[in-house]
Amino acid sequence: MTAPGEVPQQGRGAAAKQPPSSNRKLSFLETLTLLQQKGVLGVRTLQRLKAAHSPKDERHPFVQLATQTLQTDTTPSYPLTLEVITRLVAEACNVPYYRIDPLKIDVEAVTGLVSQAYATRFQFLPVEVSDAQVVIASAEPYISEWEPEIAPILKRRIKRVLANPVDIERYLKEFYGVSRSIVRAASSKASERTSIVDNFEQLTQLGQVGEPDANDQHIVHLVDWLLQFAFEQRASDIHIEPRRDESNIRFRIDGVLHLVNQIATPVVGAIISRIKSLGRMDVADKRRPQDGRLKTKTPHGREIELRLSTMPTTFGEKLVMRIFDPDKLEQPFETLGFSPHDLENWHGMTSHSHGVILVTGPTGSGKTTTLYSALRQIARPEINVCTIEDPIEMVEPAFNQMQVQPAIDLDFAGGVRTLLRQDPDVIMVGEIRDRETANVAIQAALTGHLVLSTLHTNDAPSAITRLMDLGVEPYLIGATLLGAVAQRLVRTLCPHCRKPTRMDPKAWREFVLAYPLDPPKSVNEAVGCDECRHTGFRGREGLYEMLTVDDEMREMIRPHAQALILRRHALEHGMVPLRMAGALKVATGKTTLGEVISVVPPSDVDHPLPHVER
Repeated sequence: MTAPGEVPQQGRGAAAKQPPSSNRKLSFLETLTLLQQKGVLGVRTLQRLKAAHSPKDERHPFVQLATQTLQTDTTPSYPLTLEVITRLVAEACNVPYYRIDPLKIDVEAVTGLVSQAYATRFQFLPVEVSDAQVVIASAEPYISEWEPEIAPILKRRIKRVLANPVDIERYLKEFYGVSRSIVRAASSKASERTSIVDNFEQLTQLGQVGEPDANDQHIVHLVDWLLQFAFEQRASDIHIEPRRDESNIRFRIDGVLHLVNQIATPVVGAIISRIKSLGRMDVADKRRPQDGRLKTKTPHGREIELRLSTMPTTFGEKLVMRIFDPDKLEQPFETLGFSPHDLENWHGMTSHSHGVILVTGPTGSGKTTTLYSALRQIARPEINVCTIEDPIEMVEPAFNQMQVQPAIDLDFAGGVRTLLRQDPDVIMVGEIRDRETANVAIQAALTGHLVLSTLHTNDAPSAITRLMDLGVEPYLIGATLLGAVAQRLVRTLCPHCRKPTRMDPKAWREFVLAYPLDPPKSVNEAVGCDECRHTGFRGREGLYEMLTVDDEMREMIRPHAQALILRRHALEHGMVPLRMAGALKVATGKTTLGEVISVVPPSDVDHPLPHVER
């Protein structure tokens, strides 16, 4: 009997007795016939495709059809993509359809079932494994000769599914390549000394080799794969988290963390060292937190920047890489989630030649993207845009960017003073954290500069009281503040699977409170499909609460001013609160009420306020 992982010899055992007709490749003409049986191709389309087909085309029939960008002959019609063709043929052949999601596949487990050579020979890929069953994906519904050969070896029931041939070919190479690199990296003898886990809970393992070399070709391959994989999966952050035996690699996608892989801790240590080296960080120092940055290109040629941050933990260094896509800077504000009302107010604020504009919200709420998008639109050859950041989030050629350097006493306040001597027109301060920075930013606005910065507050009116808490004189705030924007990011429904549903009027009234917004007759709800990894959501948009400071509010900015009174005035004069911004996105079918509730801060100021003497 063939051992697991070996390549069984063709023609042996039950497979040799199978008639050739039951183990044949799916032909192009058969594929057309199956699609016709499913009612998606008419007679004329069928005849045209048969006449144009070249017998010399050796590509898989699914690929041949998908590259022709066909539309179905149904009403309404829809595109015959590779996935649609695969699903329709699977249904016609009574084989379960399977969409390969690399984030949900245990690479080490599935690649240990059969050898790469054998899987490549029959063009199949194990995708799921349990104690009782192995799910194997193939793009050939009529080839099954390998099943009786590997069933006795795996000692599990085999479930054959149909997946698109492009994914099978790609992940067949990628998964086995990654698995091979992990194994070889773990077994490489970069050091013959005893391995001692360099952490707070030291654990001595006698007789083992040390950590693999960060420059080993297998480690280089793993890092390249990790970055490319993160870009393709639309990850915003990569978390590499060391544990005692196996370390976790997780991606944050649409605000939610997904476990990608678990790798031996010594290999992860080498991966982190490789990334630190690329980011020009101190590889030898693993006891102190470090920051770095890395710039690379995707396979499609797009430049991507990554901000690196390490932190010493119990079992070694943890590394988080935040991914910044420069393409997001070029997106219009409507794509970011601005409503026409928001856009009008925003352009009104940024069109001023001097003053202060504040963007508030928690970490990860999209403040940086909003500021960079604004600066990108403001920046022109005749405008000098300067920034002081900690750290520089994205390198932008249109700006003059400076980074805070605590080691040489260059903080935000000192940076702004330096920028004021650089003849700036627009200044962006990464964050106002203390009294000195706040006062310097206010003074810059008083001397004729437009200043944009961020604060950490729950809503827009609280930015005013927060500045006063930091020690800024109220009359200076009233003289310089143009407006404040509070924002949150909310997941948007997947356009491929969302479906209409009725809105519960009671739930709607409980959410909108006293705001005069009638419940919509129909909204969309999350369903879940392969495109969104069965989460029901794909992508995110911003919710914005935009406060513009008018003359009446300037008079209200006095010592001991109450945030509730400022908020009431803003609401009476057209400010749309975060709660209403979320409700409008629910009413237009972009997201769900539950998703908005999870990001909108609960606050008493959203309730009807009693009359207060001003």
